Amino acid sequence: MEQLVQLDKQFFLFLNAMGSTTWDGFWLFMTNKLSSIPLYLFLLIASYKSFGLKKTLLIVVTVALLITATDQLANFFKYGVGRLRPCHDPELNGMVRLVKSSCGGKYGYFSAHAANSFALAFFFTRLLTLKYKFIGLFLFIWAAVVAYSRIYVGVHFPLDILTGMGIGLFLSWLFTKLYIFALQKFFYDF
Repeated sequence: MEQLVQLDKQFFLFLNAMGSTTWDGFWLFMTNKLSSIPLYLFLLIASYKSFGLKKTLLIVVTVALLITATDQLANFFKYGVGRLRPCHDPELNGMVRLVKSSCGGKYGYFSAHAANSFALAFFFTRLLTLKYKFIGLFLFIWAAVVAYSRIYVGVHFPLDILTGMGIGLFLSWLFTKLYIFALQKFFYDF
């Protein structure tokens, strides 16, 4: 396990060092939660146009529960595992290229940004892919960019990102099943 952690740190330093001031603004924008608001509005409108008001309200409730679950599970892991963020790791002192003005909380395993973005990508790909042919490709590229931004700005290790991706995809699969169950139970015209 220790060897895996050391490899993760080395890979982080490699990826993090590839950054440049030319691209810092872009990656800071991508890591900011507010930058995704236009995408969320598009997904809301696309859901409404595809499914109508009642089903869109069910989508909103499902997504709210999904994001709450990924966030709370990320917090549980962060404090349960207690793995320091790269910018708080004394072993990496002076080697991390911290692009953000602050490092964030002390612990970083696993990335809630990665979990949430991949959870949303999977959920809306499953819902909207028949009406919007390339939505899945776009959403997964967006999720990957958001996830990588956390390494770029210096606040997460690659394993934090990979774990977040996996958990986000799993929870999204589960909540997609719950959404479909609710549709079948409450909407007979599904």
